Amino acid sequence: MARSRSSHGGGLEGGLWGKLSKTRKLLSDGLTTILGGRRAIDASLLEELEELLYTSDMGVEITEQLIQRLRESMDRKPLEGPEQVKAALKQEVISILEGGQVDARLSSLEGEHPGIPEVCMFVGINGVGKTTTIAKMAHYYRGNGKSVMLVAGDTFRAAAIEQLQVWGDRLGAEVLSQKRGADPAAVVFDALSAAKARDIDMVLIDTAGRLHTKSNLMEELKKIQRIAAQQVPGAPHRVILVLDATTGQNAIAQSQVFAQSLGVTDIILAKLDGTAKGGVVVGISQGLSIPISFIGTGESLEDLEIFNPREFAEAIFD
Repeated sequence: MARSRSSHGGGLEGGLWGKLSKTRKLLSDGLTTILGGRRAIDASLLEELEELLYTSDMGVEITEQLIQRLRESMDRKPLEGPEQVKAALKQEVISILEGGQVDARLSSLEGEHPGIPEVCMFVGINGVGKTTTIAKMAHYYRGNGKSVMLVAGDTFRAAAIEQLQVWGDRLGAEVLSQKRGADPAAVVFDALSAAKARDIDMVLIDTAGRLHTKSNLMEELKKIQRIAAQQVPGAPHRVILVLDATTGQNAIAQSQVFAQSLGVTDIILAKLDGTAKGGVVVGISQGLSIPISFIGTGESLEDLEIFNPREFAEAIFD
């Protein structure tokens, strides 16, 4: 089941704080090194801070914004010592992240369509962890008493169909698929017909991610959206973009491509435990005005965290 830091047992090392150790080591330890022994919070110090924030992949715009806010804060009241600087920077990051959450209702991804299946369409390029994320979401929903159907909408890769089937068997969730090369929209049509007949609560659709054929891919995904809407009113109710945090700023470029074409409603950022580039979360939150609903923090089914801006900032700065 998706978890927040407060729900973990065994202290912080077992929770989000421990999972984001690579990003925290870069940021928090880097700040300690820069600030250690410095009495004057001056222009040269801010330049070093700026370079550190770039390294964490927050991006040029966010970094400049954070440094400017620090300057303004210092103009109002001088910051004394490393802890005050770190606390001020953390608070500015929290403000940016909370501002980017747009609609807190979306971040829960709870079913809101009684009497019909809640349809979630997952998009993202190949290799970002999309299929594993779908399995984690299925585990989350089943843990909350929902019946789940998985749909193998990436029909061009036999491995994708097989991987989803393996997860479905492991979870005890039905998987609807067709043979390799079938029309993905036809797969979705049949799946939603079956889901309605069987009173399934949640339908999670995997899709292809061949970004090198961007135009064809987007048309294919739009067709899936149209077919879904014909079968279930308002479907897909969520278009969830899965991004790989280890790609840093490239994740932002990917998100723009999908968001412009498909009306993305939510973002799930995968593989945050495996990178020091966790600062990209801030850039995504600020730049897209699309809520980050969950973050992936490991390979097990339980390694999915409901995204909480304050807990995230505390985990990478404390």
